[in-house]
Amino acid sequence: MTKEEHRELCRQHLRLVVSAGYNPMKFFDNDYKKYFYLAELYSLIDLSSMVKMGVQYSLWGGSVVNLGTEKHRAKYFDDIDSFRLPGCFAMTELRHGSNVAGLQTTATLDVASDEWDVHTPDEGAIKWWIGNAAEDGRAATVFARLRVPAADGSGAIDDHGVHAFIVPLRDESGACLPGVEIRDCGYKVGLNGVDNGAIRFTHVRVPRDNLLNRFASVDRSGRYSSPLSSAGKRFAATLGELTGGRVGLTAGSLGVLKGAATIAIRYGSQRQQFGPPDGAEVAVLDYQSLQWKLMPMLATTYALHFAKNLLVDMYCEMKRSRDEDLIADVHSFSAGLKAYTTGYTANALSVCREACGGHGYAAINRMGVLRSDHDIFQTFEGDNTVLQQQVAAMLLKRYQDEFAGGAVSATWAYLKQWAIGALPPNPLVSHDTAPRHLRDPAFLKRALRYRVARLLHTVALRLRKHTKRLGAFHAWNKCLNHLLALAKAHQEALMLDAFYSGVTSAVDPDCRRALKALADLFALQRIHEEALFRNDDYISPEKSKAIARLIEDLCLEVRGVALPLVAAFAIPDHILRAPIGLATGAEDLWGEYLAAAGFHV
Repeated sequence: MTKEEHRELCRQHLRLVVSAGYNPMKFFDNDYKKYFYLAELYSLIDLSSMVKMGVQYSLWGGSVVNLGTEKHRAKYFDDIDSFRLPGCFAMTELRHGSNVAGLQTTATLDVASDEWDVHTPDEGAIKWWIGNAAEDGRAATVFARLRVPAADGSGAIDDHGVHAFIVPLRDESGACLPGVEIRDCGYKVGLNGVDNGAIRFTHVRVPRDNLLNRFASVDRSGRYSSPLSSAGKRFAATLGELTGGRVGLTAGSLGVLKGAATIAIRYGSQRQQFGPPDGAEVAVLDYQSLQWKLMPMLATTYALHFAKNLLVDMYCEMKRSRDEDLIADVHSFSAGLKAYTTGYTANALSVCREACGGHGYAAINRMGVLRSDHDIFQTFEGDNTVLQQQVAAMLLKRYQDEFAGGAVSATWAYLKQWAIGALPPNPLVSHDTAPRHLRDPAFLKRALRYRVARLLHTVALRLRKHTKRLGAFHAWNKCLNHLLALAKAHQEALMLDAFYSGVTSAVDPDCRRALKALADLFALQRIHEEALFRNDDYISPEKSKAIARLIEDLCLEVRGVALPLVAAFAIPDHILRAPIGLATGAEDLWGEYLAAAGFHV
C-alpha cells in the first residue's frame, strides 16, 4: 500500500482501539502494565500503528502529564486520550539527535506580551523525523532553549538550557498556523504508516503558560525559578520522566522477537529436507546447525521476557514511590534493556529469515516487513550506542560510590563482589567439567557477574590512566569499545538473574524443567562466546570444550519442547499472519500459503 493508505490505516487502528473502550493515555498515566502489554501485543498487528500509539500517548501525552503541571493535564488530557488532539514530540533536530543539550531551537520570553517567541534559528535546527507531524499533528511538545531577559536589567538574555513547551501547529481544518512550516519526510525504509515530518518555526508566539513547568517556572516579570538546585539536575529530571517510552519500545521489540521466533521454529519443525538413504526426510529443525541458531535465540527471548517483566515492575514501583535511587536504577535498566532488546531483535530477524529459506523471503510471511519496520528501533528513543554508554557511566559511578563507602541499591548490589570475583579462580572450579556443575545456577550467575566485575575494574583503571594524558573526553573515546562490552555484560547478568527468578516461580514441574534448560543455555552460550573467561583462566580449555558439548545437548533438549515454548507466547494465527508459521501448520504447512498465492486447495 502507499504511505498515504498506510497512514489512514494507522488512524483507523487508533480510533478503533479508543472506540472499543481501551484508553492508552489512561493506561500510560496510571495503569502502566496494561500500557506496556498493549505495546507488546500491538507490535505484531502493525508496527507503524504501535509506534503511532507511542507517539500520541507515551511521547506527546506523556510529556504533557509528566513534564507539565495540573493546569496542563486539565486542559489537554481528555483530548489527547480520545485522539481528538493528535500531537507530536518535537525534540530531534536536523543536526542534533542524541545530544539533546545541544538543541538550537529557541523559546525567548517577550515580557511585554507575556509570550514565548519560538524560533528555528537556522536550517540545522529544523525539527526532523517528528512523528504525527506530516499530516495529523495539531500541537507539539517542542524542546527549545528557554531564554529570558537577564535579571540585572542589562538587556542581555539568559539561556537556561533546553525546556519543553506546548506549541500549536494546525487549526481545526488542518492548515498550518502562522509561522509554522511543515514538510513530509517522505517514504522511509519502514514504518511508512507513521507520518514523520520536519517543522520550522518562524517567531511563533505562544502564551507563557505553555511552558511545561513541573521542574522550572517563569513568572510574569520574567524571573526564572526551579525547585531543583542545578541546571544538570533539571535536565536529568526532564529526560528521566521520558523513561516510559523506552520501556514501551522494549516491550514492542520483544513482541516482534517472539513473533519471528514463533514463525521460524514452527516452520523449521515442519519443513523437511534430506534424510538417511533408507529413511524419510527429516525436519530441518532436527539439524544441529539450525538448532544452534534458533534454540539459543529462543532462550534469549525468554530471558528478555523475564527481564522486561522485571523492568515493568520496577517502573511501576518507581512511579508509585518516587524513590531517587530507584529512579536512577530504572533509567539505567531501561536504557540498557532497550538497547539490548532492539539490537538483539534486529539481528534475530535476519537469522529467522535465513532459517526459513526462500519462503522467509516472501512478503506474506512477514520477515521482511518486520525487519524493515523494526530496524529504526535501534536508533530512536535513544541511539543504542549512546544508551549503552549511559549504563557504563552509571556502573562506573556505582563503582566509585562503593569505594567511597556509599550505599549501593539492590540492582547493583552484586558489584560489591567485584574484589572477590576479580581474584584468580579456584583451579578445582576452573577445571570442573561435570554437567551438574556446569548447569548449577550459582556457577552460571557467578560467572556472568565475574565478567562484569572484571570489565568494570579494568576499564576504570584504563580511564584513570588515559585521562591524565588525554583528558576525560578522549580517554572515554579510547576506552569506548571496552565500555560498551561492560554495558552488555551487565545487562546479561541482570537478565540471567531475572530468568532464574522466573524458573523458581514456575509451579508446573515440566514447565520449570524446560525454563531451567533455557536459562542454562542462555548463560552457557554467553560464557562460551566470551574470550575473557579463557584469557583469565576462569575456565580451562577442557571446561570450554565441555561447555560447547553441553550447549549442543541443551539445544537438542530444547528442540524437543520448542513448539510448546513458542505456543506459550499465545500469539493467535490471525495476529501472526505468516502462512508458514501458523499453529495450524502442524496439520497442513502449505495450505494457507498456497491459498494466498491463488491456488484452490
